[in-house]
Amino acid sequence: MRKLWGIVFLFAALLSCKDDIKVASDSKKEIAEAKEPIKPIKIKKEYGFNLDQFTVKHDTVKRGDSFGELMMQNKVDYPKIAKISENFKDTFDVRKIRVGRPYLILKSKDTAETAEVFIYQNDPINYTVIDLRDSVQAYKEKKEVKYVEREASGIIKTSLSEAILDQGIDYNVTNDLSEIYAWTIDFFRLQKGDKFKVIYKEKYINDTIYAGAEPIEAAYFEHEGRPIYAFAYENDSLKSLTDYFDEEANNLRRTFLRAPVKFSRISSRYNLKRRIRYYGNKVRPHRGTDYAAPIGTPIMATADGIVTESRRKGGNGKYVKIRHNGTYSTQYLHMKKQKVKRGDHVKQGDVIGWIGMTGNTGGPHVCYRFWKNGRQVDPLREKLPLAEPLAESLRPDYFEYISPKKNQLDCIEYIYPPEENLLTSIDFEE
Repeated sequence: MRKLWGIVFLFAALLSCKDDIKVASDSKKEIAEAKEPIKPIKIKKEYGFNLDQFTVKHDTVKRGDSFGELMMQNKVDYPKIAKISENFKDTFDVRKIRVGRPYLILKSKDTAETAEVFIYQNDPINYTVIDLRDSVQAYKEKKEVKYVEREASGIIKTSLSEAILDQGIDYNVTNDLSEIYAWTIDFFRLQKGDKFKVIYKEKYINDTIYAGAEPIEAAYFEHEGRPIYAFAYENDSLKSLTDYFDEEANNLRRTFLRAPVKFSRISSRYNLKRRIRYYGNKVRPHRGTDYAAPIGTPIMATADGIVTESRRKGGNGKYVKIRHNGTYSTQYLHMKKQKVKRGDHVKQGDVIGWIGMTGNTGGPHVCYRFWKNGRQVDPLREKLPLAEPLAESLRPDYFEYISPKKNQLDCIEYIYPPEENLLTSIDFEE
């Protein structure tokens, strides 16, 4: 009997321990759950606003849209629209919103859904905010941008642009390279085996959205076996002027651009014995250099100067003439339209008009004429004067600055194309 009662008590004790263990386990679980951190609610914040507080409308400016109409469609009263138009022209000119540009309208989360904020994206990075709540405000902001350094190299087989685009590099790098070496390399006729290396930075929004390339920081171009380094350096901190210099601190820029248009082709050179089809194939001196390009292509001033003529005359059509100094003058013929008038001061690279077909011409181009000491000459055969050299006082700092960049360029390896695809000569035509 005693044994039987002993077994009963032992069984009861085991059940009690099991319950105690379960209670302790449940208690520990509750404590653990209580200690587990509460995950914060993720706030959707863009352009400095909590978007969850608004009804958000994403759209792009369409043909025929105006700022006033967009606002009135979203229940903004006319006095506010007028205030923005009149008081914030420097920050946001309502007349200059462009077709295709994205915008956001943040509307109230009530039945009225009145527009409270208008955000206009000037470009992928810069945007303008019009805050319509209470007193109207307008201000410009920028998205957070991450800069990533990139190296690239290549050997040209058909064109500079193809050698760059084949590697998935921003087309602006092509443009930058052609501008850096515009005075030292004839990009209209590159040669077999010409090579390049570049160092530049790419911009990213939110770490993933590509937003373009920054200007080239350092470059190397080997043209017809001649190596030319280029390093960006601020040679005038007061005016924030940056030029490109070689490894010996020589300025790569000349006082004149090699051509008045980008990525065109020479359709006719300076030739005093040229036969002109327009005049019945008769021999008539051609004292200009023709650059063919589509109608509307910008024409640039090849050097600083003062506009002495901007008019239309006979076979020249619409043209601009610029006096650069006591020695040099240039003229640009057959424009569709001029952008400058007589007496205007222009800088090298300023757009002065657009390619057209006015006057005597068989196709869209600009006839570029060049005077030296009052006599028309061939600019492609002229040894153009160098731009202002780097000041002696800046040279020690410059050499210290470029030393690691030069080493970095030298260590970049080339991406070699198949030998059979290389051409002996190429025309740089875009």
